[in-house]
Amino acid sequence: MKPLPLPKQKNLRADCTWVIYQILEQGKSSRECLERVQRRHNAKDNAWIQEMSLGVMRRLPLLQHWLRSLLDRPLKGNKKVIEHLILLGLYQLNFSRVSNHAAVGETVAAASYLNAAGLKGLVNAVLRNFQRENLADKPVDDAIINSGLPKWLFKAIENAYGDDAEQVRNETNAMAPIWLRVNKLQTSLAAFTQALDKAGVEYTLSANHADAVILTKREDITALPGFEKGHFAVQDGAAQLAAHYLKPQANERILDCCAAPGGKTGHIVECAPDTQYVLALDADATRLKRVEENMTRLKHTVDIKQGDAANPDTWWDGKPFDRILLDAPCSATGVIRRHPDIRWLRKANDIDNLAQLQRRILQTLWGLLKPGGTLLYATCSILPKENMAQIQQFLADTPDASLSPIVKTETVDKPGRQITPGEQQMDGFYYARLVKSADRVQ
Repeated sequence: MKPLPLPKQKNLRADCTWVIYQILEQGKSSRECLERVQRRHNAKDNAWIQEMSLGVMRRLPLLQHWLRSLLDRPLKGNKKVIEHLILLGLYQLNFSRVSNHAAVGETVAAASYLNAAGLKGLVNAVLRNFQRENLADKPVDDAIINSGLPKWLFKAIENAYGDDAEQVRNETNAMAPIWLRVNKLQTSLAAFTQALDKAGVEYTLSANHADAVILTKREDITALPGFEKGHFAVQDGAAQLAAHYLKPQANERILDCCAAPGGKTGHIVECAPDTQYVLALDADATRLKRVEENMTRLKHTVDIKQGDAANPDTWWDGKPFDRILLDAPCSATGVIRRHPDIRWLRKANDIDNLAQLQRRILQTLWGLLKPGGTLLYATCSILPKENMAQIQQFLADTPDASLSPIVKTETVDKPGRQITPGEQQMDGFYYARLVKSADRVQ
């Protein structure tokens, strides 16, 4: 599909449509697109653009189903962007607090900003017909359309979770809460929550996370008490388990691999401030800047390097590590509720490619681990091929690797802990802890 330039003049709905187009037609991430658009708007409008564009991602199959019934034929070429504008209009009419009058009128007007003034009549007719025909009240007898997921992912969840698949799909579409992790090297949970109370910030505590706070409504994170002082980090509850499962100790050398944006790195330091050396490694130089910013704000000292985890010759100093956290590149299917565009950016054949990459990195990093050392394998995926099957095969192929159970139900045949979206309000995550034999294996 032909690239679409950002509208010359800013307009709320035209800019939102540009984001939707970039995701669905150009394969760009919402993070990248939103960052570009949000430079043009104030905080309130930025929040609206994010809510609407990501809302379209969550409801896309149903919106497209309606659109197909309302258009005589698909729009092509330069007109294609108007399909995305109509999707935005349909979402506003059925899933938002926007008044019907504004949803239609302002969406029609946005066509001019997208160099399609001649199609304003079409946009108006489609949205009016949607209202006139009461399409929103007519049930759609298609489980895949109603799930809001692409067919391949719908079936993958069905195959993996059986009777629990519907619950997993529903939670995948739910809104994710914002978790904070209190930096106990700078403050305490009691002091931090007291500051939140004083500022009128609503929150709850977690029964399973000693240093966590869960916000009950959206907040400007940078305006929360203690942000500049490094009193907390934004980190989902499932991700907060990584440092606890890794169990870092004093005087150890620790590698956090694929570390950006640095949440787990910071938590490792907080759990073992007397550890000898922590290396945060990531291949993405841009994302490593986030690690640097976060470590500076949290007042943590770590070594930060850019490098390919599968090619340690370019970054490793030759000294083995006591512990390695491998937060492996994955499908991110466990965090779709937080990043709903992922479902449309990922394709079915990506999973095999990712599994091969994970296997290569895992095998490489195993050679960097000391005898008796611990490697924690982690993904934010809910698909067995990237998780349990990956570890089953690694254990079968690696004589000096053994499973160190995280939960009592683990076995070599069913290794690791799979967290599904919504479990204890957490994102979907997988963890498996492996220990390297202290004796040389022939």
